Amino acid sequence: MASILTNNSAMAALTTLRSISSNLESTQSRISSGMRVGSASDNAAYWSIATTMRSDNMALSSVQDALGLGAAKVDTAYSGMNSAIEVVKEIKAKLVAATEDGVDKTKIQQELNQLKDQLTSIASAASFSGENWLQADASGAVTKSVVASFVRADDGSVSVKKVDYALNTNNVLFDTSGGDLGILDKTYDVSAKSVTLSVNTDGVSEEVTVEAFTVDELIAQNATFTTNTVGSTTTQLADVGGVFYVKVDDTNWVQAVDVTGTGQEAVHDEAGVYYGVDTANAPPAAVAAPSSIADVDITGMNATQLNAMISGVDEALTEMTSAAASLGSVSARIDMQGEFVKKLSQSIEKGVGRLVDADMNEESTRLKALQTQQQLAIQALSIANSDSQNVLSLFR
Repeated sequence: MASILTNNSAMAALTTLRSISSNLESTQSRISSGMRVGSASDNAAYWSIATTMRSDNMALSSVQDALGLGAAKVDTAYSGMNSAIEVVKEIKAKLVAATEDGVDKTKIQQELNQLKDQLTSIASAASFSGENWLQADASGAVTKSVVASFVRADDGSVSVKKVDYALNTNNVLFDTSGGDLGILDKTYDVSAKSVTLSVNTDGVSEEVTVEAFTVDELIAQNATFTTNTVGSTTTQLADVGGVFYVKVDDTNWVQAVDVTGTGQEAVHDEAGVYYGVDTANAPPAAVAAPSSIADVDITGMNATQLNAMISGVDEALTEMTSAAASLGSVSARIDMQGEFVKKLSQSIEKGVGRLVDADMNEESTRLKALQTQQQLAIQALSIANSDSQNVLSLFR
């Protein structure tokens, strides 16, 4: 039926054209923005996930910056500790030199004063961004933290994880609290080396701690050594002027006594004389070093005090080496965490891209198809509109 009031063909063509124009507009928007999901109206679920993950990625970017700052602080502390170790080694060498008979201790003290000033300079300079981990409160109340990661849990809660490094008497060189608790400003209690052994007497084992000696110490005392092998067991005995010592492990010797007939298990058989551990030779009581490294003055020290001072410096070196190792491990962890955060950030960015980025190859193909459809729809609408003009020919 031909009607001049209602043109069904034109309305159908117009509806098709409107649909094609809408699709064309969406496709052009994706091409211009490069995004398949640019707003919540495109895909609410994907848009929500992408927005949240972009926010987390911005937080991870801040974490990377914080890790860089933390790494700089740790590296500064490590460099300072490493330099201080070399200086303390020099101090130890000077103290050993001072034990020689006839040496001028005043001249050595002048060198020690320069080395002490160098330690102070190193500790003061080991500062980054206003933080100094070598010259701080060593009372155990200070913990330094480095931001390590930003974590979103399964329940949606978020948290910031940190790497902690507690400043205490074992890693601070100078104590700023006034308690002289730092490695360089505290006085060490030193004692002879000891070793704990299990001694069997009449079938009953007992743990005993006795004084330990090194082979170098025995050689320095002009010891004579003998070796005895019974079966597959080889033992050694040292004689220092009638005082005997037996080797109990790779590095330690202990004082020995004749245990023939005493019930104590023998450690060494020397021509029918059985030697065992002298359980009465306990380590001597701890002796305080004459002073701290920061205040060392050898001009008035005797041989015993010098030896105690050398032992104190050696203990300080042990603590400094341990502290440097801890700083090194923290630095390595921060480096690994930095690499992980970088890779995690890239993974999140890729994941978000898979959700919301437009496939430009697909969109360009769709654009050409829609443009073709739009041209055909316009022609169809033009044809439909011309139908009403054909009615006029009926009245001619």
